[in-house]
Amino acid sequence: MSHNSFGHMFRVTTWGESHGPAIGCVIDGTPPLLDLSEEDIQPWLDRRRPGTSRFVTQRQETDQVQILSGVYEGQTTGTPISLMIENVDQRSKDYSAIANTYRPGHADYAYQSKYGIRDPRGGGRASARETACRVAAGAVARKVLGPGIVIRAALRQVGEHSVADENWDWDAVGTNAFNCPDSAMAKIWEDYLDGIRKAGSSVGAVVEVHASGVPAGWGAPVYGKLDTDLAAAMMSINAVKGVEIGSGFAAARMQGEDAADEMLPGNDGPSFTANNNGGVLGGISSGQDVVVRFAVKPTSSILTPRRSIDKSGAATDVVTKGRHDPCVGIRAVPVGEAMMACVLADHMLRNRAQVG
Repeated sequence: MSHNSFGHMFRVTTWGESHGPAIGCVIDGTPPLLDLSEEDIQPWLDRRRPGTSRFVTQRQETDQVQILSGVYEGQTTGTPISLMIENVDQRSKDYSAIANTYRPGHADYAYQSKYGIRDPRGGGRASARETACRVAAGAVARKVLGPGIVIRAALRQVGEHSVADENWDWDAVGTNAFNCPDSAMAKIWEDYLDGIRKAGSSVGAVVEVHASGVPAGWGAPVYGKLDTDLAAAMMSINAVKGVEIGSGFAAARMQGEDAADEMLPGNDGPSFTANNNGGVLGGISSGQDVVVRFAVKPTSSILTPRRSIDKSGAATDVVTKGRHDPCVGIRAVPVGEAMMACVLADHMLRNRAQVG
């Protein structure tokens, strides 16, 4: 299996399966002499960790990260950084009943068709467990970017219930189980997801990611666009089916007068009257906040029987038992932040290499 790496100057390769002994990543391109310890990485992993509320999978993983290389006496050496997270709460028996069947909506059939073999335990390499590696890499990317760039994300929508712009409050994100920027909406989601969970079903979501402090000039025209790489990074997250930059698909309903982000003179460069372009113009950062949204589909691991086929091609019904998220978008919030950090770190180093 190829294509387990992303990035250019800041390059991340992830490894491991959902029910293997461990997962991890190797990060190549981190500059030397940056302060880095396991304590810098762990808080970000704790935000993604399963089993933290009744609204996420009850798999009990501590997600304790170990630095295996690339750091000496608390500083990066410039050599590849290898990180490992042990899997401690696998229940592979939950998947024995579906070892020879294909779960509808999952990657089972596609993996089997491509490779002629698949790991049915939790989806193997296709499991969202792999995203813990990205979150760990994102913590290192934040060190590369420095404190001047602030990356934060929130859950904008769960099912049919969405947060209105006028109710958005970043301070509310850490006060509820949903990473929701609206305390009142978090209460609505609580009742809504309780019903979804008790029915053995699932629901989709939309995550919004912002990066402030990004200077103008990162990215390159045509094939090295910042928004191109951001879209690819977010689309690579498990269960993501759509990505928007700035106004995204809403731009199709606008007229030119509304979509143009007017520029006014300022003491430290221009100021903008709007940010419909999500902080990226012509593939290059404008100095505004970089804004990305992505849509996460409902997990296909549900208790309602779904029609499918087995390895022999015979018709069957599939019920997916085990421990699953009723809304995978909740734990996708720190994953979106991590992918934003990795892409920005890569573009920072690429920009420095090209223009100094």
